[in-house]
Amino acid sequence: MGNFFIIAAILLPIISGFGLLQLKIKNEQTIQLYSEYFVIAASLAVWLGILNGPHKLFTLYNFSKGFSIDFYMDPLSMLFAGMVSIMWPFVLLYAFEYMKGEKELKGFIAFFIMTYGITLGIALSGNILTLYVFFEMLSLVTIPLVSFYQDHDSMYAGRYYACFVIGGAALAFIAVVVTTVNAGGVFVYGGYRMDGLSDKFLNVVYLLAFFGFGVKAAVFPFHSWLPIASVAPTPVTALLHAVAVVNSGVYAIIRVSYYIFSTDFLHGSGAQYAAMSAVLFTIIYAAGKALKERHFKRRLAYSTISNLSYMLFGIVLFTKAGMIAGMAHMLFHGIIKMSLFLCAGAFMHVTGKNYVFEINGIAKKMPLTFTLYTVGALSLTGVPLFCGFISKWKLFTAGAADGSVFGIVGIICLILAAFLCAIYTLTVSIRAFFPVSGTDFNYGREIHDPGVYMLIPIIFFTAANIILGIFPQLIIGFLDYVAGGI
Repeated sequence: MGNFFIIAAILLPIISGFGLLQLKIKNEQTIQLYSEYFVIAASLAVWLGILNGPHKLFTLYNFSKGFSIDFYMDPLSMLFAGMVSIMWPFVLLYAFEYMKGEKELKGFIAFFIMTYGITLGIALSGNILTLYVFFEMLSLVTIPLVSFYQDHDSMYAGRYYACFVIGGAALAFIAVVVTTVNAGGVFVYGGYRMDGLSDKFLNVVYLLAFFGFGVKAAVFPFHSWLPIASVAPTPVTALLHAVAVVNSGVYAIIRVSYYIFSTDFLHGSGAQYAAMSAVLFTIIYAAGKALKERHFKRRLAYSTISNLSYMLFGIVLFTKAGMIAGMAHMLFHGIIKMSLFLCAGAFMHVTGKNYVFEINGIAKKMPLTFTLYTVGALSLTGVPLFCGFISKWKLFTAGAADGSVFGIVGIICLILAAFLCAIYTLTVSIRAFFPVSGTDFNYGREIHDPGVYMLIPIIFFTAANIILGIFPQLIIGFLDYVAGGI
């Protein structure tokens, strides 16, 4: 029965999205009801699978010996699939109001819900080959979403995005083949030794996987596609920058690091030093770029790049505490950044403006939106009683417990990046609530908070941010269970 839930969760959005492209439906409300129905049905399938899980590995299709499409649901799958399954229906609801009246709405919604099924395919993959297949499919199905508006900037962003993510997959493919041939590629907590291969070669293979899958996690120097992709509609950028694409990269690196390679082998290796160096540089570099950026969504995009490397810092420590911290920040950052992007999208949708200086005084017109934005900004900075504090504290303690030079340098980088984060997020709130006299760019305009379809998701993610900040044990115990390899 568990196998049925896994297949249903993956196929329902993919088939229904493809079907929407074929159906001659023009009524906007019908499109909304159709898409929300199948997205919720897929989410229910995910949770029925979780409540009846974990589930053993099963093979859907066998190409040849060692190369097959396998699925299963272990605790790590539950975390990522559960996270995605809760977020997607809310963002789709937001998209109904944000995309209202768009000529190509049906095509947008079709690719949007297909992306959901493919992301679940990544979450529920049972081996590295299956993960890679869905990883590539995710690249292809999100290109039309990035270039949706079909203007010069959108088409350029789509091509730029395609070059990076497909190029990254080419690097990762080498590691997929090597690990499948030599270790079978099936995910086993603790990984494989692969004693028949030299340590230097395995270090190179791991780095190919790290940077190949890390393109979607926006590791320097493969990060620049993320702010450029911000030209996409906000429902797309929210999911690209908070859940689907970027966290798929982080998730793939967790699988490679803890379920394919042996952490005993990786800890203290040249591969760890190279990966950690890239991660620590990315944390500071991207935070500095966010501080400098004046476009609202691009500022949040650079913030995402920095925070993705927060997660990777924990993961690349190759310790249980580091894995827990990395997973915690993957979940909590997704919740926080979802609310921030949706608030930014609400501002841009209602006002037609895009830049930070144009926010001056907007809180008089959109008080609820920017109050909720401020809660997210405080959490992302790491203020206690919000979930961002919990995951950042876990990262600090994991770095300290590791005791290595990289652990200590990592803590310093996290503190500096948190200071920069406070500046680039909270200055937006200060502009919104306390504009300098004569700089209110929205004075006299008929502007107000967005409609209920856009507010419900923002309120939901803000509530989750606060609840998990006050009661972190609701999730931290499960993360300990995941990192225990049960």
